[in-house]
Amino acid sequence: MYTTGVTSPQGVWWKPAHKSERIWFTIAFVWCLVLFAMMPLWHLRGGQNPSGIRARVDPQDYVARVRQFVADYGTGESEAGIPIVAPPPGSEVYLLAAQYQWTPILQLQQGAQYTLHLSSLDVNHGFNLYPFNVNFQVVPGYDYGLRVTPTEAGDYRIVCNEFCGIGHHLMVGRVIVEATATADAGAGGTGVADAAGGAQ
Repeated sequence: MYTTGVTSPQGVWWKPAHKSERIWFTIAFVWCLVLFAMMPLWHLRGGQNPSGIRARVDPQDYVARVRQFVADYGTGESEAGIPIVAPPPGSEVYLLAAQYQWTPILQLQQGAQYTLHLSSLDVNHGFNLYPFNVNFQVVPGYDYGLRVTPTEAGDYRIVCNEFCGIGHHLMVGRVIVEATATADAGAGGTGVADAAGGAQ
């Protein structure tokens, strides 16, 4: 005899959960409550939330800021045609994420402080400065500013670690940190530090 999905089955068609299943369900439920309680604790006491400047921005307005930034401080172009920008210490630095490219290439000075602005033109991207532990979400419609001080000279790569489409694996940017005489004398730090001195 055939029945439809809307017809109630006859008799008792289910069996009560076994004791071991009830124990595992209880453990899982309690663990979910523990993790839920930890979320505000990590937010307030975890220390993993970077102190940055957040603001809403129209993507096209941010593109205009990046173009002006390139016009003001551009020094040339890479072989791929991406502009190279060398802003002075203490300046506002703008980096744009778009499928599948970071613009521009940043040329910064070791030991100098900057305010790095990040935003996306199209979809969510991830900013990861390899090989350091610098990792941020880059979201369209938001300008995220972070005060940074490069403490180690070198040629570093920006990797998008948020899948953004079929060309995601090609999305690699550059940050060039040039050594200065004063920075060499006080060398010893690693990576990128914020204005307060905390490693990012």
